[in-house]
Amino acid sequence: SSSASSSLLRAASLYSRTRFFHSSFRNLSPSSPSLLNHQRSLASVPVRSFHCSVPRWSHRLDWRSPFSLRAQIRAVNPVIERLERKFSTMAAEHPFKAVLTSLPKPGGGEFGKFYSLPALNDPRIDKLPYSIRILLESAVRNCDNFQVKKEDVEKIIDWQNTSPKQVEIPFKPARVLLQDFTGVPAVVDLACMRDAMHKLGSDTNKINPLVPVDLVIDHSVQVDVTRSENAVQANMELEFQRNKERFSFLKWGSTAFHNMLVVPPGSGIVHQVNLEYLGRVVFNTNGMLYPDSVVGTDSHTTMIDGLGVAGWGVGGIEAEAAMLGQPMSMVLPGVVGFKLSGKLRNGVTATDLVLTVTQILRKHGVVGKFVEFYGDGMSELSLADRATIANMSPEYGATMGFFPVDHVTLQYLKLTGRSDETPQQERVYSSYLELNLAEVEPCISGPKRPHDRVPLREMKSDWNSCLNNKAGFKGFAVPKEAQDKVAKFSFHGQPAELRHGSVVIAAITSCTNTSNPSVMLGAGLVAKKACELGLQVKPWIKTSLAPGSGVVTKYLLQSGLQEYLNKQGFHIVGYGCTTCIGNSGELDESVASAISENDIVASAVLSGNRNFEGRVHALTRANYLASPPLVVAYALAGTVDIDFDKEPIGTGKDGKSVYFKDIWPSTEEIAEAVQSSVLPEMFKSTYEAITKGNPMWNQLSVPSSTMYSWDPNSTYIHEPPYFKNMTMEPPGAHGVKDAYCLLNFGDSITTDHISPAGSIHKDSPAAKFLLDRGVERKDFNSYGSRRGNDEVMARGTFANIRLVNKLLNGEVGPKTVHVPTGEKLYVFDAAMRYKDAGYDTIVLAGAEYGSGSSRDWAAKGPMLLGVKAVIAKSFERIHRSNLVGMGIIPLCFKSGEDADTLGLTGRERYTIDLPSKITDIRPGQDVTVTTDKGKSFTCTVRFDTEVELAYFNNGGILPYVIRNLIKQ
Repeated sequence: SSSASSSLLRAASLYSRTRFFHSSFRNLSPSSPSLLNHQRSLASVPVRSFHCSVPRWSHRLDWRSPFSLRAQIRAVNPVIERLERKFSTMAAEHPFKAVLTSLPKPGGGEFGKFYSLPALNDPRIDKLPYSIRILLESAVRNCDNFQVKKEDVEKIIDWQNTSPKQVEIPFKPARVLLQDFTGVPAVVDLACMRDAMHKLGSDTNKINPLVPVDLVIDHSVQVDVTRSENAVQANMELEFQRNKERFSFLKWGSTAFHNMLVVPPGSGIVHQVNLEYLGRVVFNTNGMLYPDSVVGTDSHTTMIDGLGVAGWGVGGIEAEAAMLGQPMSMVLPGVVGFKLSGKLRNGVTATDLVLTVTQILRKHGVVGKFVEFYGDGMSELSLADRATIANMSPEYGATMGFFPVDHVTLQYLKLTGRSDETPQQERVYSSYLELNLAEVEPCISGPKRPHDRVPLREMKSDWNSCLNNKAGFKGFAVPKEAQDKVAKFSFHGQPAELRHGSVVIAAITSCTNTSNPSVMLGAGLVAKKACELGLQVKPWIKTSLAPGSGVVTKYLLQSGLQEYLNKQGFHIVGYGCTTCIGNSGELDESVASAISENDIVASAVLSGNRNFEGRVHALTRANYLASPPLVVAYALAGTVDIDFDKEPIGTGKDGKSVYFKDIWPSTEEIAEAVQSSVLPEMFKSTYEAITKGNPMWNQLSVPSSTMYSWDPNSTYIHEPPYFKNMTMEPPGAHGVKDAYCLLNFGDSITTDHISPAGSIHKDSPAAKFLLDRGVERKDFNSYGSRRGNDEVMARGTFANIRLVNKLLNGEVGPKTVHVPTGEKLYVFDAAMRYKDAGYDTIVLAGAEYGSGSSRDWAAKGPMLLGVKAVIAKSFERIHRSNLVGMGIIPLCFKSGEDADTLGLTGRERYTIDLPSKITDIRPGQDVTVTTDKGKSFTCTVRFDTEVELAYFNNGGILPYVIRNLIKQ
């Protein structure tokens, strides 16, 4: 019945939250039967009758309405009704209808139906990793022999044989997750696609999400005000002043598009809100039960994998296609089985564990693969610990770091009178790793990459090596005679000094760690012990605490530890992504001058997941990732140039030296704090309040039209040119002829280098554009906040101040050489000069091109600059697919070759010999590249699937989707 349907949905929602509550504060032993191993568990969630007073955010649908969900969907979107008719015809002929299984109620009737994998009676399924079973269930359920074919199902069942062969499969996620930096351009694209539909004479209502879309506004808050009880309110007021236009646009989108939920600013960090509230674990749609799965436009979407929900990051353009009902094309991944044994030693944190796991997996090589955790050690990890490990999947390079559903699922099976005694079959993995948790030791990572782990006991010697080493990931090339330099200055009338390694930013930030009560309360305990001993953080260190949800504040207050964090300067500054994504705000002018004038290698210590150079702050060249308690410890020490085992952190009020061991809490102390302070009621009350928004958000007025009225003078929201002059006829395949090299890079160029998210430099082309339009420098805001304006973002492409371009012969900065004239220009200016003269351009690069956050502007920007191809040693997974999505050709040098070994300087002109007929191009085929200097070499074209070839033929994924929707 319709009321049963709505109550089941609420129960599934409650289940995900309840599961997190219990798992956060108890070490629960994992069990082998997962949602997909034991199909009944998949559907068992709603069996008990839960009554939840928390209203589900509705995606413009009232789950509690007496009308059926199906009728409501029809009412708000006639397109879905037409698609339903089409699919209802298909449903009658569903290739796997024989395995559609009812879940009966104990008293009669049924809770719903699910596609039972055991009912397929194929012994190969028993050995499949759990993560692959989720792909299999989705393929079985969505099989229509059009978008998803029986052959695709067979490929997944035969995973053991097919995964090494790079076979392509379609995947339809249950929902899509966005944050505002990536969400604004996604909604801009949807609005622009509606305009394109209108111009082509088609139905604009076809541009509407067909799956639930959750957008959490969390990337816009900056740390302007710190060390103040009023910091949250002050920073939020500034956030709304800077972003009112963006926020109004997103609020318009939440009403103009169906099935789209926007979570207001000040609510928390997207991945923590997803873990604590949005994650369904099990969907019940009109009596159809299936596992929750999600793709998100942020690479750390993987955090939800810790809850047993399959989720990973994709580019914004891929996410838009998924919203519009297109299957995602992906290569069937290998799965690395990572066995955990033993238990963490006293004083070792989940952050120490995740940095260790990251280093191990980076070394093993897991790019493009799933990692699945198993083993007895799982019982020692709380769900929050698992979520921390899953969160950093992008840092170790995996598509997912997956923890199968465990003991909590079994508790539900027992509650519903079902057996949990399922015989266990050994899983088969592509490769195997093992870690004894007892071997993990306290550590941090840096100074420039997340996987450069440094054991705490080696930190002082490692730091001194970094000062001596030549400039690179582990070096600053500081001359010996300058290594002991002391920069003395006055901080608001108080004498102060900085040395190499001095900490100037100490930030407890990021969903990676603020979702974990044990490390957050651990930080509070360090602050408390330090206060009691008389230690104080120096006032010129910019300290901040930005939790990922309001729950953190509640348990820090309940424990009494927030008082001590405040005394050390760690006042709460806001709820959202801050320092971790470069929203660290300005340093005090006296501190900034001392660093710049004395060329000090200053440090930031943060509990985040990214520390690439130039990301955290332009003036912190050394950036270390650390657990929240270690952030407090390094803030107290005031430097990273310290051996915590041997050197005192400071002098106590009794005149005696205070050491690290004196302020470090035991595992038992932390467990006691968690047990007494983290209460289920906190989650419930926080998310009841979240649905009400806040006064500033509620006061935003937005138009009710479904077509957006573009303001040509807006510097935040601008109609992009992607569909200009678009016709129903695809432009077709093309090679590249006589292109100039715009940039010549080495290894590890990140999406931060390609498309910065931080501040807009005062002399940059983007700054000039804004100043010309009357925007004062104080109102520049960040690149991330202006992603809805293609004119700003094109000028911000390759605008990172730390860019190393070989054409500049060692000079660092966002410039390049205009090859025909030899002039040194900003990259944007050079690109426009090539474009105006009718020349194509390419980019040369090394290994891991495009690593870092999934960022669609890292592909959109180069496309708008006129880049037609990128030739690299290797690509990061999401970035490569984004390049294809924007019609840019990704090419890989052959093994052992690169620009240097081939003698390429970047001053040549390049011709890429690709057939003009798309049917003549195969995924992964070899192509010949020639230069005007007579060189010729072979590359692999990285269109990895047939679907990607179709995107290329159409000029990109979005034109492909529009043409397909019109044809439907």
